Amino acid sequence: MKSEMFALVKEAAAPGLTLKKVPVPKIGVGDVMIKIHKTAICGTDVHIYNWEEWSQRTIKPPMVVGHEFVGEIVAMDENASGYKVGDIVSGEGHIVCKTCRNCMAGRRHLCKKTVGVGVNRDGSFAEYLCIPYENVVKVANGITEEVAACLDPLGNAVHTALKYDVTGEDVLITGAGPIGIMAAAVVAHCGCRYVAVTDVNDYRLELTKKVVPSAYTLNVTRDSLDKAVKDLGMKEGFDVGLEMSGNESAFSSMVDVMNSGGKIALLGLISGKTHINWDHVIFNSLTIQGVYGREMFETWYKMMSMLQTGLDIAFDENELSLSLAADRQSGVSRLGYNALFKVYETQKDFYIFLTPAHAFLVSKSDFVKGSAEELRVLLQDKLDTLYIICK
Repeated sequence: MKSEMFALVKEAAAPGLTLKKVPVPKIGVGDVMIKIHKTAICGTDVHIYNWEEWSQRTIKPPMVVGHEFVGEIVAMDENASGYKVGDIVSGEGHIVCKTCRNCMAGRRHLCKKTVGVGVNRDGSFAEYLCIPYENVVKVANGITEEVAACLDPLGNAVHTALKYDVTGEDVLITGAGPIGIMAAAVVAHCGCRYVAVTDVNDYRLELTKKVVPSAYTLNVTRDSLDKAVKDLGMKEGFDVGLEMSGNESAFSSMVDVMNSGGKIALLGLISGKTHINWDHVIFNSLTIQGVYGREMFETWYKMMSMLQTGLDIAFDENELSLSLAADRQSGVSRLGYNALFKVYETQKDFYIFLTPAHAFLVSKSDFVKGSAEELRVLLQDKLDTLYIICK
């Protein structure tokens, strides 16, 4: 085993990340070492890169970031059990204390002492990652590595979507980001009657229709939710609401169109100063439930079972890939990411290209103008495991 590896590091309390060599992590008691094959970019990673307010309160540089991944077990501590070298695995990024009331009662996703991989300890934007064996999840048969790298965010969607019974129900999802779209796919897979998805971005709504053709989509900059209720022939409002956007007006308008006794699950991070019509909540007996992370490990079991029985969250790569030579920002800014940014403080200048389907690390000296496919071939030759897919 080599002593150093490449990793993307939050090296200083400032915007940016640094691609550099760092020591390969040491295997602790009960740990499993995973060689990263693919690692996905989360919105959290973008916040860390931009050094936004949440990151400034939470992140303690220097630290390797990233927490969505798939890889292969290459070594294990003698106290780790249930897995073997060569297993293809992902992992739960929330490491819990195991001793608090919630952990002891089997409610590990509610542990107040949770430590986040790539947030509070070194993460997966690296060649190797060590995590406790209790956090390792073996990837079920038939699930591709591209999808397995995104099981963490899919788990957020599944946890939220299945917080309430959606069979035969009318479901409203506010926010057509990657997790909102996956949630729409989940509730459709589980037999809801109607699923309506709202956003302010036509491109995201088009993606929603590609993944969930049966979804009703609405751009709320042009139409109100009343139009959705009317178009779907609903008389009493939505039964289940899934708030994925973190937008105050989205949550407020959702409350206004819920059926009496309706249930709302909140995953998006909404401002603490958000105002809603509390009369609607009280007199209509609405239930509002916050959701965080994944239930350990029931959510993992359910999402892999659904993937094995027809749930499809994959995009057509040919349709979504960009011609990097043509327009580096086309399709990327619409997803809320910068099309191109420089990673400073390395021995060489490296670039990260983000497309709707992938992100690519490219050294300046190796940069060639070409298609995403040509660039992917280049990267596999030059950077091996530092090939990153973007949700």
